[in-house]
Amino acid sequence: MTSDGASAPRFAYKADRLKPLRAFCQVVRLGSISRAASALYVSQPAITLQLQALERELGVRLFERTGRRLTPTREGDALYELARPLVEGIDALPATFREQLRGLDAGELHVAAGSSTILYLLPRIVEAYRKAHPEVRLILHNVTGAGGLDLLRSDGVDLAVGSMLDAPGDLDYAPVYRFEPMLIAPPGHPLMAKPEIKLEDLSPYGLILPPQRLTTYRLVDLVFQQNRVPYTVALEVGGWEVIKQYVAMGLGISIVTSICLTDADRQRLAARSLAKYFPSRSYGVVVRKGKYLSQQARDFIDLIQPQMLAPREYDETGHSGR
Repeated sequence: MTSDGASAPRFAYKADRLKPLRAFCQVVRLGSISRAASALYVSQPAITLQLQALERELGVRLFERTGRRLTPTREGDALYELARPLVEGIDALPATFREQLRGLDAGELHVAAGSSTILYLLPRIVEAYRKAHPEVRLILHNVTGAGGLDLLRSDGVDLAVGSMLDAPGDLDYAPVYRFEPMLIAPPGHPLMAKPEIKLEDLSPYGLILPPQRLTTYRLVDLVFQQNRVPYTVALEVGGWEVIKQYVAMGLGISIVTSICLTDADRQRLAARSLAKYFPSRSYGVVVRKGKYLSQQARDFIDLIQPQMLAPREYDETGHSGR
């Protein structure tokens, strides 16, 4: 099909390779320029120009005439093997996209959270989400703070729910709930009889605290150090439930966040606020900056705090910086 290259005008089809490739694939499939033109609802000259431009760009002859039928050359066969799946994929894009949209309500949602968040904060939210989206597989990743941040940064989870003191620059943290710091002790403990509990009143008693690597331990240590009050750690153990059990057994006292205190704990523990000395802890939603939030993730966040996404803190292209 190639004519004399010296005097033939060049046609700028590079900006839209799909049209000549679609025309080429139709000619291969139908064996005729006229049939291809009819199938594509364009004129025969338009098909001819597109094929000529494609041959000039690639520098090969793509067809040879066998009687009234055009058949691909060896080079044409090679191009057809490459072009056909591309053209068919593009042409099927609208239907594939609509099917994808129908599937957005399904799929998976990955949420990172610590044990206390999963145990005390999320149950009602998870229950409501499961009722509203029974087709979505919800995966809760039980991780420590650092582990959750690693999963966020690697896109191993869609979002995290938990407590943060300071949000790193690559993450956005939206606090939703605040919980008071509480002293817990067995019922009848001498501290609970005091009209006002001072920080130094805790010094004679051993504290039961989470491991040193966790935020709670570091915060307790910071407050005692800043106030120059000595303290003793009687036991390090992970998990609020374990800490409460050991306090109830009389093995020590502890400083916890009120998120972990349930109605059942009132029977076995005495509690007093330490808000005068320790800051309250916020719990909220953490996402990676710039991450696109799926509809599943947005629906989950909306259950944590309705309309959190409304003021463009999250938008269609991702989570914006604040």
